[in-house]
Amino acid sequence: MKKVSYIILWIFLGLILSFGLHAIIEVIYLGWAQKHNVIVSWALSGSCALPLWLIILLPVLGMIFGIYCGLKAWQKIYVEKVRGDKPKFFRK
Repeated sequence: MKKVSYIILWIFLGLILSFGLHAIIEVIYLGWAQKHNVIVSWALSGSCALPLWLIILLPVLGMIFGIYCGLKAWQKIYVEKVRGDKPKFFRK
């Protein structure tokens, strides 16, 4: 149960990061379109300027990123017991 909740939280973090990346990409695209006088075709009833395939792809990639990082972090922290008690930073 602990592992499942850990990975679900990582997936949630991946989704949040993908939405942030979506916003950044959209702002850059709208700035570029305005500078070059490109007509923007709005998707989802006028709420998003990105193409539909990118709107779907970003959250899917965010979830895949979350699953990968969750499994990798679980392996490092709970299986290999890499806790960071003595980070290289503070070693003498």
